[in-house]
Amino acid sequence: MEAAGRTTTACVTGAGGFVASWLVKLLLSRSRYTVRGTVRDPGNAKNAHLAALDGAGERLRLLKAELLDYGSMAAAIAGCDVVFHVACPVLDAPTPDPEAEILAPAVTGSINVLKACSEAKVKRVVVVSSVSAVMVNPNWPRGKVMDEDCWTDVDYCRTTQNWYCLAKTLAEREAFAYAKTSGLDVVTVCPSLVIGPLLQPTVNASTAIIVDYLKGEREVENKTRNFVDVRDVVDALVLVCETPEVSGRYICSSYSWKVSDVIGLLKSMYPTYKFANKFVQVSDEPSYSSQKLEMLGWKIKPLEETLRDSVESYKAAGFLD
Repeated sequence: MEAAGRTTTACVTGAGGFVASWLVKLLLSRSRYTVRGTVRDPGNAKNAHLAALDGAGERLRLLKAELLDYGSMAAAIAGCDVVFHVACPVLDAPTPDPEAEILAPAVTGSINVLKACSEAKVKRVVVVSSVSAVMVNPNWPRGKVMDEDCWTDVDYCRTTQNWYCLAKTLAEREAFAYAKTSGLDVVTVCPSLVIGPLLQPTVNASTAIIVDYLKGEREVENKTRNFVDVRDVVDALVLVCETPEVSGRYICSSYSWKVSDVIGLLKSMYPTYKFANKFVQVSDEPSYSSQKLEMLGWKIKPLEETLRDSVESYKAAGFLD
């Protein structure tokens, strides 16, 4: 988005998270970027991994900001050329009021970011959505690969109380609606289940799934799942940011594998682990096309490499013996 040799200031919301941490790392590896990362508490030890990244001392600032506090988001985004909206509100427990506790924060948080971007005259906003905003559509032809034209059915989600998919869908739709009325340049990326090595010191939800495969302590759902390496996701985010002609949404998914086959591959690589052997058969996930992203030149890592790097990082962090 910027002329050669010019510095680009990028804001990454929720910078301490799994995907966002890798995004900050990638941006810092490119000397033309200076990065502002929004976090809830810049002084918290759980953000120390960001300060330790190469280039962080010179080109990374961590700023205290909350998605639902417009003023703090506007202050973080002011003066930025591009914004990567990665953060989303997360609940630690079920809620009796999903409308207020899940849906409103997801949508309001996104709108706060987008309004701040308009005010700052940001050149492009890349919003991290999810295949959750694609996949829940009972009217999509059965067996047909899902592409960017497929949207999760919001009425069906309300009926089935699928609040997470509903929140992701409403937030993404609202982003495009806002872009249309404001003229803000917004593109979205919809990853499938993001796995890969950790930078942050805590186990996130997708990491816990792979750890469960290795420990064999819980029953796992044996279904076809869609996976993508976190490093391939952040490559996609920067690719759509830097490619002038992009528009709309981009599905970001690499592999569609049966869980039992993923465990079989892990067994061949790490035969000493216990591994899950209690399976419950459930419906397969749909298949997705990432062709639109691939046409921009997006490349993916082999699943074996992703799994090996993941396990080695879990071991180094003490999550596995």
